[in-house]
Amino acid sequence: MQTISLPLSSLWKILKYGLYDVMRSRWVLFYGLFFLAATDVLFRFGGTGERVIVSLMNVVLYVVPLVAVMLGAMFLYNSREYVTLLLTQPLKRQSIFGGVYAGLTVPLCLMFLLGVSLPFFYHGGITPDVMQAFVLLLFSGVMLTAIFVALGFAIALVHEDRVRGMGLALAHWLFFAVVYNGIVLFIVYFFGHYPIENGVVALTFLNPLDLARIILLLEFELSAMMGFTGAVFRQFFGSGMGIGLAIGALFVWLLVPLGLSLRYFKRKDL
Repeated sequence: MQTISLPLSSLWKILKYGLYDVMRSRWVLFYGLFFLAATDVLFRFGGTGERVIVSLMNVVLYVVPLVAVMLGAMFLYNSREYVTLLLTQPLKRQSIFGGVYAGLTVPLCLMFLLGVSLPFFYHGGITPDVMQAFVLLLFSGVMLTAIFVALGFAIALVHEDRVRGMGLALAHWLFFAVVYNGIVLFIVYFFGHYPIENGVVALTFLNPLDLARIILLLEFELSAMMGFTGAVFRQFFGSGMGIGLAIGALFVWLLVPLGLSLRYFKRKDL
């Protein structure tokens, strides 16, 4: 069957169905309510806009990737029959993939943005002093969502077995959130007497969670919370250039798993 380009109306229909299906999920609703409640509680405990952003940073760095990679893999496993039906139509695979991917990523990003933003607005937490940090917090959450949904898609496309795929999705999150920091500490401890600063900077680019953390810490110049990688990163690049490089690296991190997912999707016989 000849493959034709996907009209904009058909792409919107795929995206709209995906949005409708995802928005019916209680997990997505609870996801937004979680950030709404967490941000509201931080304000009610006497937090200022700056303190709330710093406190939310750790929540975002751990919760957003976990939810995104797990739901990404689960969503694709549960949508196999629907995707197979779409593949029987004369539509390009990359267009189908784009509609399915956006159908999950967009609702997750919207729930995150609403959950974090609403308490800031009704508590008056957005001031000129914290506006840039607030935007960077939202940006980091959106980027981590897009990156780890793509990673979840890649895992689900490579591994047919649902249990194994979900286990690997969780393992990837554990690696970036926990194991990676242990590896860095191990390297610093055993090779600290050598000039390893260049290597530490290179390691920083290998973890999107570390990049997102450094973006906010450089904005607030919280040297005590940066850790060794953040301190070396700031020493090499400074605050302004460091933030720019970290943001650019996050976009690379988005393109890599997204490109791999699309490649697997094109070649896979679903």
